[in-house]
Amino acid sequence: MARVIILGAGLGGVTMAYEMKDALGSRDELTVVNLGSTYSFVPSNPWVAVGWRERKEISVDLAPIFASRGISLRPEGAKRVDPRQNRVELNDGTFLDYDYLIIATGPDLAFDEVPGLGPAGHTHSICQIDHAVDTKAAFDALVKSPGPVVVGAVQGASCFGPAYEFGFILDTALRRARTRDRVPMTFVTPEPYIGHLGLDGVGDTKGLMESAMRERHIKWITNARVAKVEPDRMFVDEVNEDGSVKTAHELPFAFSMLLPAFRGVPAITGIEGLTNPRGFVTIDKHQRNPTFPNVFAVGVCVAIAPVGKTPLAVGVPKTGFMIESMVTAVAHNVGALLRGEAPSAVATWNAVCLADFGDEGIAFVAQPQIPPRNVNWSAQGKWVHAAKIGFEKYFLHKIRQGKGETFYENVALDLLGIKKLKDIHIDATE
Repeated sequence: MARVIILGAGLGGVTMAYEMKDALGSRDELTVVNLGSTYSFVPSNPWVAVGWRERKEISVDLAPIFASRGISLRPEGAKRVDPRQNRVELNDGTFLDYDYLIIATGPDLAFDEVPGLGPAGHTHSICQIDHAVDTKAAFDALVKSPGPVVVGAVQGASCFGPAYEFGFILDTALRRARTRDRVPMTFVTPEPYIGHLGLDGVGDTKGLMESAMRERHIKWITNARVAKVEPDRMFVDEVNEDGSVKTAHELPFAFSMLLPAFRGVPAITGIEGLTNPRGFVTIDKHQRNPTFPNVFAVGVCVAIAPVGKTPLAVGVPKTGFMIESMVTAVAHNVGALLRGEAPSAVATWNAVCLADFGDEGIAFVAQPQIPPRNVNWSAQGKWVHAAKIGFEKYFLHKIRQGKGETFYENVALDLLGIKKLKDIHIDATE
């Protein structure tokens, strides 16, 4: 009998639980440790923030679903991992022993690294469902009393897609409210150019994103280092290639949403041999930690080197397609070890992104995600918005049904004309 623990029940953790359960034997035990028992579909948070979705529409109670699949759920959350003793301390002081540990915690949000940043400061967030709900109240206030808006991401961020999405969705929502003409918008980002995305661009994301911003009268500042945020203004240094200050900007705002940098969660940060200085889990090509070979990791918590040198820190995103491939590889490799075989599965680390603009959007496929690539494709159209709705409905359906089959690979293949998507009902009336 093997004891397998998964830390985290986000996009990677829940999918990991379903695929890992299918790979285990009838006598093996699978436990998911998470803070709480609710799964929220993070990609829909930008819609929650402007009132296009309610919390209940994108949330799932995992307890009965896991129970029906024979998966144990510990909602106390993890306090600290002890990989030398093969155990996890929970927040209530109890311990769980494991034979194999799969870390899928997602990130810790480093709002504290910029004075005045985040919900505890003067900017809003869409990183968590609670943040998105609070942002909706601020959006309502903006509609009633229009003023300047600053949207984007700070230095060290590695998830730029949602920042672009929210900027465009906010533009669409304000146009529908007939107040966009009274809301000057500025997008700030540490990326060296618009559409870099932490990937050095995909296809013509630079041209597509810049054109979309011009059409919507959104100004931008790249190579932007956010120095501090005060209640009604933001101090941003635009830097040169050598990191020296080119222009110091003082941006007034009535509303702001900035994505923070990510780091590893406290339960694993600082464990020698497990994580890098930033707290992300180091892995080999089989998603396995080199120091502790019974520990695997998937998703945002994985350490990935940046794509090239940039004046400011720009991290690499861990997209849904990449995470799905990590999950499948780990399920195969842990299953192989339990059968006395060597791990052999390697994640593809491809990227598929559907960036919704509220009424249209941009899609891109990068195979592999890190250049140079075999496929480097991007396109724009209203169909992207419909596809994003379809993705939301399909993914939440499979979570509620306890199914682990992938979605992103089908999307990528369909976009490239290789095969058709499975039948998905899409209500594109939003």
